[in-house]
Amino acid sequence: MRTPTRPKHARENGRLAELDLLRFLAALAVVAFHYLVAYASVWGDRPAELFPAVAPVAGLGILGVELFFIISGFVILMTVWGKGLGAFARSRLIRLYPAYWLSLAAVAALYGLTGAKALDPKLSTGEYLVNATMFQRLFKITDASGVYWSLWAELRFYLLMAVLVLVGVTYGRVLAFCGIWLAAALALKLLQHGDVAVPPMITETVMPDYAPYFVAGMGLYLVHKHGHAWLPWIYVAAGYALSLDSALARVHRRIDAAGFKNMPVTDTSVIIAITIIFALMALAATGMLRLKPSRTLTALGGVTYPLYLFHSIVAVAVIPVLSGDLPPWIVASCATLIAVLLSYLVYVFAERPIQRILKPRGRTRTSAASAVQMEKASVP
Repeated sequence: MRTPTRPKHARENGRLAELDLLRFLAALAVVAFHYLVAYASVWGDRPAELFPAVAPVAGLGILGVELFFIISGFVILMTVWGKGLGAFARSRLIRLYPAYWLSLAAVAALYGLTGAKALDPKLSTGEYLVNATMFQRLFKITDASGVYWSLWAELRFYLLMAVLVLVGVTYGRVLAFCGIWLAAALALKLLQHGDVAVPPMITETVMPDYAPYFVAGMGLYLVHKHGHAWLPWIYVAAGYALSLDSALARVHRRIDAAGFKNMPVTDTSVIIAITIIFALMALAATGMLRLKPSRTLTALGGVTYPLYLFHSIVAVAVIPVLSGDLPPWIVASCATLIAVLLSYLVYVFAERPIQRILKPRGRTRTSAASAVQMEKASVP
């Protein structure tokens, strides 16, 4: 298959400042969902009743993770293009684990050293140690923090990408990989809708609920890299169609568990939210949404992963203390600001120094900057 030429809007250094902003907004959406809708045990009351005016919008923050998955599909493909398996594995380890281990230690300290009860996973020391591997779900062990579930999806995506790296990353092979994965996801969705039993191992590998987002992100990277190609748009469109089913199903599961009064999100609003997410990513991929790189955007991108990992810890530690004396809006605002500040401190004084130590030496400044951007943009 003939490889299309690189369009003018594709940036050679890999720096996509708009992804930094989109990731930060996705993280804030998740924070809004948890603080204003989901964390009833933290507030001691139903958040949707405390914030009735914004709950229908904040509830859509549950889809912030879906945006993360699309960005991950885009950036991981950018990361592996022209790279070997060893470089890919090292970049993922350096990117994922330092902040994760810090958050895991914070969770263990919160419940081991204080009287905090909300969101307590009730894990033994051994179970916390298994959580340190990030493969706890493989061993049927509860996540130490509820937000860790998306990292398990990311890990499985990385394993699938490792297969592609071993085969060799080319335009044609990426198209074949995406087509096979999307077809498998569609087949499993049809079987699930028909109440046909599917072996758990197959479902865990194919990830029919999340594959459309990753594949759409990969398709959008092909659009970014080879702008005149039309085949990637088919995968983006198919990913969008399947994503609507996945997003609606996830929101419906939440409504079934909490009740519509406590998760006041309509099907129409979910469809609009997913459409906006795909539209923003398409604009970024085609170069129509372009932001000039800046220290502020770089910092926002850097804060995103720690914010995703630590905001639940901040909620449990801060909201019950403040909620007795202050109005809910003040409490939620203070908790959000504290979470962002803590995440920035983790990023600057812990995560970034550790990553510098672990990164291989001898690269040029340009390649190092490009690699940092790729690594930062690939997870929440």
